[in-house]
Amino acid sequence: MLSNQFKKYFYKNFIIKTNSKNTTLLIYLILANCFISSTIYSQEIKQTIKDNSELKLSDTIFIKNDSVIIPKNDSINLKAKDSLIASKPKDSLKKPKELLESIIEHSADSLIRQDIKNNKITLYKNAHIHYKDIDLTAGFIEIDNKTNIVTAKGIKDSVGVYTELPVFKQGSQESTQDTIKFNFKSEKAKIWNLKTDQQGIIIKGEVSKKHNDSVIFIENIKLTSSQKDDPDYYIRVKKAKFIKDQKLVAGASQLVIADVPTPVILPFVYVPMTQGRTSGFLMPTWGENNRQGYFLQNGGYYFVLSDNFDLAILGDIYTNGSWGLRTESGYAVRYKFSGNFDFRYENLINSLKGLDDYAKTSNYNIRWSHSQDQKASPNSRFSASVNLGSSKYYKESNNEYNTNSFLNNTLSSSISFYKKFVGTPFNMSLSVTHSQNTNTEQISMTLPSLQVNMDRIYPFVGKGGAKNNALQKTGLTYSMKGDNKINTTDEFFFKKEMFDEAKSGIQHSLALNTNMKVLKYFTLSPNVNYKEVWYFDRLKKTFDDAENAVVTDTISSFSSFREYSTALSLSTTFYGMFKFKKGSKIEAIRHVVRPSVSYSYRPDFSFYNEEVQKTADPNNTIEYSPFSNGIYGSPGTGISNSLNFSLNNNLEAKVRSKDSTETESKKIILLNNLNFSTSYNMAADSLKWSPVSVNAGTNLFDNKLSVNANATLDPYAIDANGKKINTFNFDNNGSLFRLTNAGLTLNYSLASKSGKKTKTDSQKKADANNSEGVFGESSIASNQQTPAGESSEEVKETKLFGAEIPWSLKIAYSLNYSNSARQKEISSNSLMFSGDLDLTPKWKVGFSSGYDIKNQGFTYTQLRFSRDLDSWKLNFNWVPFGDRQTYYFFIGVKSSMLSDLKYDKRQQPDRRLF
Repeated sequence: MLSNQFKKYFYKNFIIKTNSKNTTLLIYLILANCFISSTIYSQEIKQTIKDNSELKLSDTIFIKNDSVIIPKNDSINLKAKDSLIASKPKDSLKKPKELLESIIEHSADSLIRQDIKNNKITLYKNAHIHYKDIDLTAGFIEIDNKTNIVTAKGIKDSVGVYTELPVFKQGSQESTQDTIKFNFKSEKAKIWNLKTDQQGIIIKGEVSKKHNDSVIFIENIKLTSSQKDDPDYYIRVKKAKFIKDQKLVAGASQLVIADVPTPVILPFVYVPMTQGRTSGFLMPTWGENNRQGYFLQNGGYYFVLSDNFDLAILGDIYTNGSWGLRTESGYAVRYKFSGNFDFRYENLINSLKGLDDYAKTSNYNIRWSHSQDQKASPNSRFSASVNLGSSKYYKESNNEYNTNSFLNNTLSSSISFYKKFVGTPFNMSLSVTHSQNTNTEQISMTLPSLQVNMDRIYPFVGKGGAKNNALQKTGLTYSMKGDNKINTTDEFFFKKEMFDEAKSGIQHSLALNTNMKVLKYFTLSPNVNYKEVWYFDRLKKTFDDAENAVVTDTISSFSSFREYSTALSLSTTFYGMFKFKKGSKIEAIRHVVRPSVSYSYRPDFSFYNEEVQKTADPNNTIEYSPFSNGIYGSPGTGISNSLNFSLNNNLEAKVRSKDSTETESKKIILLNNLNFSTSYNMAADSLKWSPVSVNAGTNLFDNKLSVNANATLDPYAIDANGKKINTFNFDNNGSLFRLTNAGLTLNYSLASKSGKKTKTDSQKKADANNSEGVFGESSIASNQQTPAGESSEEVKETKLFGAEIPWSLKIAYSLNYSNSARQKEISSNSLMFSGDLDLTPKWKVGFSSGYDIKNQGFTYTQLRFSRDLDSWKLNFNWVPFGDRQTYYFFIGVKSSMLSDLKYDKRQQPDRRLF
């Protein structure tokens, strides 16, 4: 029988916790029988494993899928500092051992051995252990319960390949290595041939020491972003210290490309590896400018001010004294709003002071975008889209390369607030707008514009909201608009002079309308309109005897005028169907015609006009309107009494499907629209008919070709001087109408089958924000990362022979003809084209250009080349000729962590040409 002392010792040190209580009992009985005799002999057993390695185990028991409880009160004292080997245990019967903080769970597919004598567990093939947040898998794992050390390594398969390398996971950290020794108690480890991925950076080290759960010391390191076993580039470092989720600090480093050391050597390496956004320095790019000399651009500091707000302050400096400053900020509050703000200022110096070509200019640009989440407030919203600044900013800036902004000569801004008053038909909007022509440098602004609208109400509606007759369908709408408009130039922008010419006013509009059926198939819609305008100044003209001229003064006083008009329209819709015989490919053609006739009347409001003496003769007077300088115009003079005619056509065809199993025919649009419109002014004394306007459009070749045409036909003839006379052209030239102008536009899109890809919403948005080509196609800046949703590794496998090369092509043609005064000339004739071609899965070529056929010259032309170099990327954009002739070459690492590992070169266009 076992002594009580031995039982205590056995339970304390050797009880094995398994998933089955019977297993524990079985082990207990076997050990009890072994200790019946007074003398115990141990026997060593040799066991051969598949990789021919020998394991010497004493008193070995084979157990499948077991778990071990290690006593907490052990006597193992770890050596100081980094030592993984525990000191020799003391007599466990004299001093209780400490239990580990958690249970070590383990499993293996092929073999689990329990060495009772040496207190070790051996796991073989797909071995796995779990302790607290630590997870370790390997081909071979040995657990030494005396020293609390786990040793893991790979195994050789049947062909001698080293497989099932140890994979160590602790929390969110994961690493692969050849061999690892890990102390469960101190959580220190020693690792051979470590490989881990930290936010896209692959870290490979020969020997590593894990000091604790966050600090690792590594020797002979390779840093790279390449996923290959043999990376195409890496940064070689002798020693480094890695702090989890914080940084990697290392000594001297050298860049190695294709295993060839380069002369690029740095005395130290600092790689931040924090999670999320972190404040830090932004490294500048360097280069040379033919006008400003050598420069450093886009260097500065990035501030994380809060979880919802950040700020980047960047600067540029040039050797000739030029400099630039830029601030970029983004903000977002979930379910409320988001936006970004960008301010840029440049002080540019050209040439040297004292020389003839010396010049000094200052340019700035402000961009602000703000959007409100729809969930934030269903009855109010605030939005902003601002782009304003110097008219020459995009032409003269040394650090702005947005091609579309350069080609576009208009800047516009809008800041608006909308409020819906719940329970009432009223809503309000308050906005500030800005429009700027960068060629003429003219600026128009509204500071601010207030508009109050009333939704349509039905004052005569029947009981229960019934609208059965014309009176009950009568609707009333009201709107009030108040504007303060400013017209200025770049010279006086945001200066006192800008506000001196400000004009303001308020306009009220009231409309009453209804509709009714006439003769069953016609709709009659009468309406009455009333308008009242308030101004806060008016013009006063007087004759100055001394100057013998009319003098105009602006008098600050409240003034107003009122107008009213009425209109009546009659419209209907005709449907015509032409059916074909059975067996024909075309089943039927449907023609839809929408004719409309309307009558409008407005009285003469010339009684608001005043008279002023024109010359020294008191009887020589002229009329003028005191409201002619107002933002809403002046009262209409003369009676307006006109008939308006319009005719809209649409043609559709039903085509039988080639597939006999389909029962429904396919609808094809033959003619999107064919519209005619004109008017007849009964109050005019001559030239009562207005020109006939014709518009037509359709899509051909399965909607690949879009065709739109327009023309203006004048019924009146012109005299020898090109002036229109009150004589019909038919009486003069024999033709019913005289073609005064015409236009034709064609848009054709082609793409290979593999090039027809459906873009996500984020990609469409990115295209809109980064459009660079003639047709607005995306041309991502060379120093940006791969677009979201695309991976550089996701490359299509292309066969050597018979491979289909993805491509796309867009062509646009525009032609305009003018003959208003018998000039019979082509006013414009141009062809534009743009395309992309994937020469190989990693070589892409893009182009955009155009040709002005009339002036015989190419328009803005751009060529784009890109090459995927696995962990690197290469871009080359080139404008080969023209005023903006330039090129940009870039090669750099894709990883955002190593984005400063790059080389770029840009040729600046000559700003003197602008």
